[in-house]
Amino acid sequence: MTALFLDLDGTLVDSRPGILSSLIHAFTSIGRADLAVGDLTWMIGPPFVESFAKLGMTDPEPAILAYRAHYRATGMFDAMGYDGVHEMLATLQDGGFRLYLATAKPHAYARDITAHFGIAPRMTAEFGPELDGTRNWKGDLLRHALEVTGESAGASIMVGDRHHDIAAAAEVGMASVAVRWGYGQPEEWAGAARVIDAPAALPGVVAELAR
Repeated sequence: MTALFLDLDGTLVDSRPGILSSLIHAFTSIGRADLAVGDLTWMIGPPFVESFAKLGMTDPEPAILAYRAHYRATGMFDAMGYDGVHEMLATLQDGGFRLYLATAKPHAYARDITAHFGIAPRMTAEFGPELDGTRNWKGDLLRHALEVTGESAGASIMVGDRHHDIAAAAEVGMASVAVRWGYGQPEEWAGAARVIDAPAALPGVVAELAR
């Protein structure tokens, strides 16, 4: 296995502060401040259309637009890289792995974030949904990425922290590694080939899976 597809939020970057502040702004702006009560961390990772539907929103578009305006203005860079991520990426590259970003965050935002945090130079290519929702489901995104890059699903690994990372990888025939330091819970990682505790563990685990 020589190709790694890496999630962004909760895997490479701790983006919780900016995302949560933008969600609170969005809910308040549409007169639903009640939705901002409690821990909203569960909303980080899956497409917001899916998460807003779980909140009972029949028309999520006003909230999505309010979220995006706030996120672009003040929330996008209110984040920090996880300790050890840059060293992990360097070790993986030195080991001959090709690195790709595969995030549920629209690529219009994701590419600015990876550039800001110095991650972009490590990526062979970066993939995320369109702002109109095209390829919101990560399975569709991975299929698109495999087609564009020419990588083989059977020789690739998806690395992420949430259930949709693991499920999407399985859907396209790709192995997956779950990371504990993000926003997912143990029950979300069923089906992952491995679960790791720290970025430093990933190079060894993927080298083992590649063999």
